[in-house]
Amino acid sequence: MNSGSRKAPTHSSVEAQRRLAYFDERRDEIVSTIRELVAIESPSDNKAAVDELAEAIAHKFSRLGGEVHFHSAKDFGSHLQVNFGGKSAKPVLLLGHYDTVYPLGTLATMPCRAVHNRLTGPGVLDMKSGIALMLHALAALQAWHSKEQTGGLPRPVTVLLVSDEEVGSHSSRAITESLAKKAAAVLVLEPSFGRRGAAKTARKGVGEYLVKVTGKASHAGLDFQKGVNAILELARQIEKISTFTDLKKGLTVNVGIVSGGSRTNVVPAEAAAQVDVRIARIKDAAGIDQKMHSLRPFNRKCKIAITGGINRPPMERTAGVAALYGQAAAIARELGWKLGEAAVGGGSDGNFTAGLGIPTLDGLGGVGDGAHATHEHILISELPRRAALIAGLIEAV
Repeated sequence: MNSGSRKAPTHSSVEAQRRLAYFDERRDEIVSTIRELVAIESPSDNKAAVDELAEAIAHKFSRLGGEVHFHSAKDFGSHLQVNFGGKSAKPVLLLGHYDTVYPLGTLATMPCRAVHNRLTGPGVLDMKSGIALMLHALAALQAWHSKEQTGGLPRPVTVLLVSDEEVGSHSSRAITESLAKKAAAVLVLEPSFGRRGAAKTARKGVGEYLVKVTGKASHAGLDFQKGVNAILELARQIEKISTFTDLKKGLTVNVGIVSGGSRTNVVPAEAAAQVDVRIARIKDAAGIDQKMHSLRPFNRKCKIAITGGINRPPMERTAGVAALYGQAAAIARELGWKLGEAAVGGGSDGNFTAGLGIPTLDGLGGVGDGAHATHEHILISELPRRAALIAGLIEAV
């Protein structure tokens, strides 16, 4: 969709400030919602825990009148879809996840606390604050449009919250892509970028590869020459793999985990490396995949097996993405602040929707720092204008 086909913000600066004041008056309510979500720990690998949080969130959306539907997953928590009706139009898809990287029990050492302007806790930034912002933005739109006697929301909205984003989105990708194809645009409530809360208009694609080398074991003292050292072969492969990085193209190849051998007095028969690949452009995917799968042993007595591939396409800054960001920036100006944009190396489910050509804007969630780290936090003062921005975008798309 080009920029000429997008509507400009429909509310005046005075109205925008009224809306900002509305959320500022309800800031403590937003914080309370975030606290409730953080209090229910939800590591990706614990289905029962994630399902408990999904039920709690579903109840909150149901109270707003949303039609709740769970997509069951065998090895992960259920994925939550909520449909809201509205005036005749394509829905906007609000996208996010409720799984976190933290194991059960993390709250004991990383409690959810409000200290000055910071709210801390596991998953508070990535991305339980984003879920709370969804809830409060939708509630506000319902209140505002009920007063205008239009009833309900100004447009159809679909919410999709998945349970496996932090571990690759393997069970939810098809659902995400199916709903995105029906949407006018996708708003991703992942954390914003940096202390100024920039939106994310580009993300790198992600690939994962496993390189396994098989040699021949032997006694390192008695039969050294009869062995074929798999670790030595892997070391040579790692040197070659490292040459695939091309910073000018935004392509990086990182050997992150290496394993091999059994004892120091045994010539190792097996070794393996796990490789992370990031691409900025979809046109580079086939090239790096071919290079990885074309690796051949330096020592012909060794065997090499390569598995894996690119599992998330890059989110490129297309015309549709740029136009959606332009709308967001205009709404932010009405609210009295400048919304920046950023290109980042990490992936999200927004990569999938952008890869389909659906206008997608990421990084609309909480503002803070420390995602996946012990100092994870959000800035409480930023919550009202993030909520106002999201509400404005839902109307304007």
